[in-house]
Amino acid sequence: MVRPEELKYDERGLLPCIVQDAATGEVLTLAWQSREALEQTLGSGSATFWSRSRKQIWVKGATSGNTQAVRSLRADCDHDAVLVRVTPAGPACHTGARSCFFEAVEGAPDSPEAPGETLARLESVLRDRRAHPPSGSYTAKLYADENLRHKKIGEEATELVMASLRGDTDAVASEAADVLYHLLVLLQPHGLSLQDVTAKLREREGKRRG
Repeated sequence: MVRPEELKYDERGLLPCIVQDAATGEVLTLAWQSREALEQTLGSGSATFWSRSRKQIWVKGATSGNTQAVRSLRADCDHDAVLVRVTPAGPACHTGARSCFFEAVEGAPDSPEAPGETLARLESVLRDRRAHPPSGSYTAKLYADENLRHKKIGEEATELVMASLRGDTDAVASEAADVLYHLLVLLQPHGLSLQDVTAKLREREGKRRG
């Protein structure tokens, strides 16, 4: 474990700070922290940085409301950069984009986003549908009918098994997507999230199952 005083700041007294979504692993932004900004982050639990243009400390979301609640803070092996894992309350970028890293560089490969990012974004949309059910929404209909939620999980799981038995890989992927969607819907009324499920998976790592 690294003590804050062991971190190595550059000649300007700054430390590069990579901000990552704790739920998805998506890199949200690259910011800078002074010693005071780091101490304020540790003390408040809110991501706090040093603005090189304004030459002052700023709390992410102080004016926009797009705050970032800190879940962990780790130093790299050289102690001259930090990784801050956060739960964002809105976009990270001033443009309104989820992440500041949204423009592909010409000539470079551009792979699709990580599965965790897609699932976490879907979970966020489903949470909003539950809180603010739009008229005619299928998701809202599921939240309003507990029996339907359970029925659909059974139906979609059966369809997934049948597609697998047929060896239809495209149908398997499609039915698996349906199962995941309905599973995320089912979790929320129980106060559960993807993080609760992945925590159970982590508990099982390295354990021999009989």
